Parts: sequence; C-alpha cells; structure tokens
Amino acid sequence: MKKITKETYLKWYADMLFWRKFEDKLAAVYIQQKVRGFLHLYNGQEAVLAGALHAMDLTKDRMITAYRNHVQPIGMGVDPKRVMAELYGKVTGTSKGMGGSMHIFSKEHRFHGGHGIVGGQIPLGAGMAFGDKYHGREAVTLCYMGDGAVRQGALHETFNLAMLWQLPVVFICENNGYAMGTSVARTSFSTEIWKLGLGYEMPCGPVDGMNPVTVAQEMSKAIDRARSGGGPTFLEMKTYRYRGHSMSDAQHYRTKDEVEEYKKIDPITQVLDIIKENKYATDAEIKDIDKNVKEMVKECEKFAEESDYPPVNQLYDMVYEQEDFPFVQHKF
Repeated sequence: MKKITKETYLKWYADMLFWRKFEDKLAAVYIQQKVRGFLHLYNGQEAVLAGALHAMDLTKDRMITAYRNHVQPIGMGVDPKRVMAELYGKVTGTSKGMGGSMHIFSKEHRFHGGHGIVGGQIPLGAGMAFGDKYHGREAVTLCYMGDGAVRQGALHETFNLAMLWQLPVVFICENNGYAMGTSVARTSFSTEIWKLGLGYEMPCGPVDGMNPVTVAQEMSKAIDRARSGGGPTFLEMKTYRYRGHSMSDAQHYRTKDEVEEYKKIDPITQVLDIIKENKYATDAEIKDIDKNVKEMVKECEKFAEESDYPPVNQLYDMVYEQEDFPFVQHKF
C-alpha cells in the first residue's frame, strides 16, 4: 500500500471537508428548489471514498456506483463546479444538465455513474472489468452498492461470473445501516453482508468504513489482488449516513441519539484529531484549509447559478442518432 503520510492526512481532511460542505450546500439550495428531484447525500460516508482513492491508480482504474454519487466523481478528478451545475440542471454540467443528481458521469475520469436502478450497476461493473481484462488494460473496477442492493438477484449472477472469469473488480457494499428506511436486520437473516461472498469462494470481509486508514488498507489488498490476476473481492464497509436516505426522508425509523452517537466517530473528526496529535498542521493552517473549502463551495454555487439552462433543441440533439435511420430529425 502507498504510505500514509502527513500529506495524506492533510489531503484527506481537505477533501472530506470539501465533500461534506459541498453537499451541505446542495441540501440548502434543494430547500430553495434550485436543485430538484431526488437528492441522496453522502454525509458520514466520506472515509469510504477517501481510503479507496488512496489505493487506486486514477490513471486507469474505474468506479461505478448507485445514486449517492455526487462526491465520488469529484474525488476522481471531475471539476466540482460542473458537478454542481449538473445538479442545477445547467448546460455546463457533466451531462449538460440532462442527468441530474442520480446520473453524474465522466468518461474522461473513468467515473461511470450514478445509477437510479437499485443494484443495476453491479453487473455493469463486472462488465467493465471484463472489458479491461479482455483488452489487457491492467485496470481495476470498483463497483459500489448499498446494503439494500445486495438483495437483488443480479448480485448473485454477477458474483458467480466474476469468480468464474476471475475479473479484476472489487465489489464494495456501503452498509450505512438502512436500505432507505429499513434496517438490515429486518431484511436479512444474516446481518453480516460480507458473508455473501463465501458462497462463491470470493475473498471477502468487513471493514471499518468510518476510518480512511482501514479502508485504504483493505482496498489496497483487494485492488492488488485484482490487478495481479487474482480475481474479485467483496468488502462490506460498515459506515453510517447522518442525513436521510434522500432529502424527502423524515427519518422516523431511527432516533436523533443514534445519529449523534455515530457522529462521535465522524471520519473528518478522526483525521483532524490525528493531524492535531501529530502536529501535522498548526491551528492557523487548519483554519486556512477551512476557509479555502468555503471559498471553493461558493465558487461552485456561483458557477451553477450563473450558468444557462440547456436549449430546448438539446432534448433532440442528445438522443442516440444514426445516419441510416432518417425517420427522426434531431438537429432542429
């Protein structure tokens, strides 16, 4: 694994804080109806992404996930201003305002969505890994899912083929405790989700998903195994989301005390404590990071606010088009 240094902790702190504040701003503008539709926020789960990015090779590895997908592309290198613009439905967004919250996408940065169908990304992730293996690209695909998605039959079909073909893919279940508003204990006889890998003799295990260090360690092992031809891994990241399933979630299924208890092990606070304990940064330097994060969020908001909405003809121009099918005229 790449060494975890002072610079790593400072980057983790700045990145995770930015992701948190970026989504806090999204929550605020959602209430103002500037962002519409569904909005699923990542608050509390940032360590899962921070640790994974430390283990990845961002020049060739891929990532695919479900609809809680705003900060992952930012981590992969997508301009956060374009991500916020996409959420606003503006033409400067990652998909020219046509994808919205659940469908952020960047071919350039190998972030492949953003999928609104529960579990729909699981076979797609394996398919991308198959393509990379077939073409000898030495790339690894990280395929994320929630604890509710593991109830889909497609997961079992995918696990079987991934092991049969020894695909270079890491399956990650972000178990935040609730599938929408239903706890794992109410939907599964076994609450240890990682054990699903045992039925396919797939390397698997639980991971503390609130700590980027443990995430980085286990992800490094899984990615190295996949890249060296050792096949897939299934990891259960035990994490927690502070906000509801989406902005419309009243959260009647849990108590405020439960949420506050998990905030005691907040990944951002854990990293900041290590920075202070080891004197990796002074109080003034930490304040500078905080200030810079706030300014970056403001820039994203300003960019999204000032961008234009797509022209009506884009509805037709963005549709699949082929020369030998002249019956639908696109370019009006």
